[in-house]
Amino acid sequence: MFKGALFDLDGVIADTAVFHFAAWRNLVKKYFDADLPDELEEKTKGVSREDSLRVILDHLHISVPSEEFSRLAQEKNEAYIEALDVLTPDYILPGIADFIQTLQEKGIKLALASASKNGPIILEKLGLADAFDAIADPAKVAAGKPAPDIFKAAAQGLGLAPEECIGVEDAVAGVTAINASGAYSVAVGGEELDHAKLRFESTADLDFDKITEAFNS
Repeated sequence: MFKGALFDLDGVIADTAVFHFAAWRNLVKKYFDADLPDELEEKTKGVSREDSLRVILDHLHISVPSEEFSRLAQEKNEAYIEALDVLTPDYILPGIADFIQTLQEKGIKLALASASKNGPIILEKLGLADAFDAIADPAKVAAGKPAPDIFKAAAQGLGLAPEECIGVEDAVAGVTAINASGAYSVAVGGEELDHAKLRFESTADLDFDKITEAFNS
């Protein structure tokens, strides 16, 4: 039986990824008069703010000095936080509140393993802050996803080994990170996530009994 559940945030607990990409699009339009294609959003999912900006600048074939890079990242974050004002518990993805409640009832410890430095703010706005026993700080890990560092830190925050935990993700880089950490990967999404140990089509399909059976086998 697993003892801990390590959650990604964007696209797993709430669909905040749309706020991220909207903020990037506005920033790029403002400073570079360029548009970002929809398919680039997938490449910015589940990775840090800085890595997202690198993906975007590479796509645009633009290089900026380090000071401007930091300023752009900071301005994007401020716009993103402002957009989060509309967040309420209504933004929690289907099935997640029930799944979290089931985990709590079964005595499973919960940790957030998100690349977002705004995780605590978002959990508070969603009314889920008290449900989590630990929040891994992405600013304190050596490398972002697909490296395993954030999931290892989340497990450590619970006082558990990664092998005693499941990790729940919706992004390719995130599933790769869970696998590398030693935790049991549970994905929500399409076939691009088939490198997970167990995959559900959506958050609404998450099933505690199925996960337990698969973990134990």
